[in-house]
Amino acid sequence: MSDPPAASVWNPRDAFAEGLRAPDERIDLARSALLIAAEEYPALDIARYLDRLDELAREVAPRLELATGAAERVSVLNRFLFTERGFAGNREHYEDPRNSFLNEVLDRCAGIPITLALVYMEVARRAGVEVDGVGFPGHFLVKHVDRGEPREEQERAATGRRAPIVVDPFFGTVLSMEDCQLRLAAVLGADAPLRPELHLRKASTREILVRLLGNLKVLYVRSADFGRALACCERILLVAPDAPHELRDRGLVYEKLECFGAAAADLERFLDLAPDDESAAAVRERLATLRPRVRQLH
Repeated sequence: MSDPPAASVWNPRDAFAEGLRAPDERIDLARSALLIAAEEYPALDIARYLDRLDELAREVAPRLELATGAAERVSVLNRFLFTERGFAGNREHYEDPRNSFLNEVLDRCAGIPITLALVYMEVARRAGVEVDGVGFPGHFLVKHVDRGEPREEQERAATGRRAPIVVDPFFGTVLSMEDCQLRLAAVLGADAPLRPELHLRKASTREILVRLLGNLKVLYVRSADFGRALACCERILLVAPDAPHELRDRGLVYEKLECFGAAAADLERFLDLAPDDESAAAVRERLATLRPRVRQLH
């Protein structure tokens, strides 16, 4: 699918929605991420940044072809992306929204875990190496399973009966299962056991896009930029229609924007879908204050 010429009327939101019509495994992750960025950068040349990913892959591919086994392939990718190309986590300005836009990450070689993971995955895929995203609690990771192994070994790794090679693209390091357990305990508590089949499972393309947009949404809400926060909510709901918590969040953003009718509609829908959610009582209180304002509009 190619982007239309600049002279035509083109809306990145519509293009984003169109891409979501495909089955999950056929959604173009890199292009979808760039379409997210295109709402912030209207003149963004999407083809240029897709070419940049292609160029990175072409450069590393010959080395990957010489690698023997999963560990060596990961070592080649890590050395190329983190040491030679300098991709790294933006620790000093972690909450800079530019860290969530793929074009900025490719230009500055700096980002947050999910966008650096996206670069890692897309370069690897273009170079013929399958790397999966992992929606680990608190910090997005990637993993590589050797698809050249016997099917039994692949299945063991996929189901957690054998550990995959896990990489933290933010710090540019390989994580052992013990490392993953320590990180999980830091987020969920010391008693939380690592379950690879759950905590290290492959994230779907839609899950990655929701997490990417969710990070941006949180940043914009914190900075009281509710217009941009609403744009994130709307795109999340294109990816995951009727996701209860996303409807709730959009309703709360609508309220901040004084769109009281839309706010009430979203919050009521949230309660229909998740009446026993831990936030349901607070949402009912918000609705009690919103409904009189909605009636005043009619």
